[in-house]
Amino acid sequence: MSRAPAPAAVAPALVPTHCPYCSLQCGMNLRGTGTTVEVVERDDFPVNRGALCGKGRTAPAVLSSRVRLTGPLVRRPATGRLEPATWEEALRVTAEGLRRTRTVHGADAVGVFGGGGLTNEKAYALGKFARVVLGTSQIDYNGRFCMSSAAAAHHRAFGLDRGLPFPLEDVPRTGCVILVGSNLAETMPPALRYLRELKENGGTLIVVDPRRTKTAEQADLHLAPRPGTDLALALGLLHLVVAQGRTDEEFIRERTTGWEEARAAAMAHWPELVERITGVGVPQLRAAVGMFCDAPTAMVLTARGPEQQSKGTDTVGAWINLALATGNAGRPLAGYGCLTGQGNGQGGREHGQKADQLPGYRKLDDPAARAHVAGVWGVDPDSLPGPGRSAYELLDALGRDVKALLLMGSNPVVSAPRAAHVEERIRALDFLAVADVVLSETAELADVVFPVTQWAEETGTTTNLEGRVLLRRRAITPPEGVRSDLELLHGLAGLLGHEKGFPTDPEEVFGELRRASAGGPADYSGISYRRLEEENGVFWPCPDAAPASGPVREPHPGTPRLFLERFATPDGRARFVPVVHREAGEETDADFPVVLTTGRVVAQYQSGAQTRRVAELNAAAPGPFVELHPHLAARVGVADGEPVVVVSRRGRAVAPARVTDTIRPDTVFMPFHWAGAGRANTLTNPALDPVSRMPEFKVCAVRLERAGLLPSPSGD
Repeated sequence: MSRAPAPAAVAPALVPTHCPYCSLQCGMNLRGTGTTVEVVERDDFPVNRGALCGKGRTAPAVLSSRVRLTGPLVRRPATGRLEPATWEEALRVTAEGLRRTRTVHGADAVGVFGGGGLTNEKAYALGKFARVVLGTSQIDYNGRFCMSSAAAAHHRAFGLDRGLPFPLEDVPRTGCVILVGSNLAETMPPALRYLRELKENGGTLIVVDPRRTKTAEQADLHLAPRPGTDLALALGLLHLVVAQGRTDEEFIRERTTGWEEARAAAMAHWPELVERITGVGVPQLRAAVGMFCDAPTAMVLTARGPEQQSKGTDTVGAWINLALATGNAGRPLAGYGCLTGQGNGQGGREHGQKADQLPGYRKLDDPAARAHVAGVWGVDPDSLPGPGRSAYELLDALGRDVKALLLMGSNPVVSAPRAAHVEERIRALDFLAVADVVLSETAELADVVFPVTQWAEETGTTTNLEGRVLLRRRAITPPEGVRSDLELLHGLAGLLGHEKGFPTDPEEVFGELRRASAGGPADYSGISYRRLEEENGVFWPCPDAAPASGPVREPHPGTPRLFLERFATPDGRARFVPVVHREAGEETDADFPVVLTTGRVVAQYQSGAQTRRVAELNAAAPGPFVELHPHLAARVGVADGEPVVVVSRRGRAVAPARVTDTIRPDTVFMPFHWAGAGRANTLTNPALDPVSRMPEFKVCAVRLERAGLLPSPSGD
């Protein structure tokens, strides 16, 4: 008797989701088995169309129990070391630490620090936890270090902040793009295709960057200003637009206000003056204006280069003025946009973890906003604290005014400016609890460490740089000792007297977020998990229902393109803001004659806490370096690969020299992904933008010295 053939093994189902890293939130499929998962190409998501960078492809490596946290840790007084603990003990110790601090020093002695990688649900719950359970005003997040200047400029000009007011698919269809301070070939590689397609379609690309990066190599025109002079450059271009009679007078008259004042400010920046300030020659300035104004439509896109400055808001405002003056805003295939950095950098700044903000991008000092959100939360509006300190100011206050800190999804020991000082402040805390996936350099200093789930182990929403709300889906089960951030907040809230109001189901949290955001600038009330699954994302604002046009009310379709009919200001007009060039917070001098600027490399991400644990990525980018021009290397007496010391007024870093003629001779570049001797943020200047409170990561004065033997970096 013959046996029936054995049934064929059924392959695990593919789970459509999104990458855990940058703000593109590239689509990917996951094939999970138990606690292991592999990435499979997903070509139905329009942003990346199946393409992934090395970080996305290797993301599952961080799920390994060999590199990630698998159980809570508590610092034992007897040994002074972090040692394994149960969740119950870790929650109890943390609740006691937070309660004790509040009792002795007051609610504002407890701080909360969030992250731009948290899902919308987590960011929302964290803000609610800080204000309702802890009663503290002292909450901010690391996204302050990324997009805050562009957000502030967006609000001033347009009345609303969404990174891109149009989908990325519009970029290749415009006539000219000015890309300012972005090396997206390395920071978000799948997006480079949009610039290539722009050129294939006959459009032109202008890249503004002090380095000839892989992105700049794609440009029709590369402008290489001295770091910190982007504001003067934008004003000089606007001066030439006016002088050549290339302003769009009808657009200015019909759709803007404040032009005369902005025009007068720009006209004080004549081309020869701008050349002296920036180092960009007048012929290049004229060529840029020609390309931009000859195009039927044009866009200006900025990133951290012009934004991470002590004048970042005004700098972005100057680029917005250029777009407005030429009529390149509020119409199809034109406009200003910010290339948001972190995975949920957009959503993370919309729903309450910022110092001055309530969900739905509402302002914390607005009585109507307070009343609405308090009604959703079931609390008295007067019980909500007011605005608190910005991110760096909060970190600077640790151990002094702020005695205890709950930190989620951030690694400021590596990522904050003046990092040695920030590390010192963190060490001065009475109590520190950290929730993270790995034992980061900051987590190593904690009294309690909570191991939390990662993107493949949880469901939740993020909002990408286009304002497209997306659904990440759980594909595998987390290790037994790992819980979600929502479970962590639920447990702490219960121990601190709030047994209700902090659900652990992300869809339930999102339902509350929808109600809290309803009617706000970032209105998510018409978005549901079901719609996100069916529509592959929905652009906000998306109110609960479209305006009634008959007996049936159709769902609001979302808003892929903003400002086509009116801007989000009270009168519907965009606002010119007059700005003038000013120096950086710290200029070069005889003692510190070189400018340091910082940034990312393709194989690492942010503070490197996760990517530095992936062998393939470390092989591609094993450690820090100092990029410098051959002329500067010759003056210092250092050869390629030799250790070089970089000294600023805040400290010193040591890393191998990378000698190249793709950088200005007066400038050096360091990536900021590493701790230890090569920590770039030991050097950076915390001078703050007066509006956005953004630190000046991109400009500081340094000197270079030859080094002896290269020290072994610690914490890498």
